[in-house]
Amino acid sequence: MYGVLEKQFRGYYEKAERMPGKTGENLLFQLECRLDNVIYRLGYAATRREARQMVNHGHFTVNGHKVNIPSYQVKPGMVIAIRESSRSIERFKVNLEANAYHVIPKWLEFDANNMVGKVVAVPAREDIDLPVEERLIVELYSK
Repeated sequence: MYGVLEKQFRGYYEKAERMPGKTGENLLFQLECRLDNVIYRLGYAATRREARQMVNHGHFTVNGHKVNIPSYQVKPGMVIAIRESSRSIERFKVNLEANAYHVIPKWLEFDANNMVGKVVAVPAREDIDLPVEERLIVELYSK
């Protein structure tokens, strides 16, 4: 779902295992806080693959700094915006118009007029609407 390969996913699992709390939820939080996923959730892209490509091409800034790493982990308080030089790209306008009525998760804020999004909190499990049973993932990887 998130477009992560096995080796990278294993790394996310191992990091989630070391974090306090439930391993499965920690894993989902890490995946949700990837920059490419946040771009998708904010409505800049129609799919996560498209969001990944947009990030790779350097169209976004995080707290004013250009970031072109899709796996970049965003944290509460970070501001994500389209770079000034990329704002005129037609694809962004089309996606934002198509996603105008798209429900943005509670842990994100979006200002459509300025094309700026902000991470306001760490996502809660109920904010993640994917049909994932993280318990089964933890069982598989704990072996």
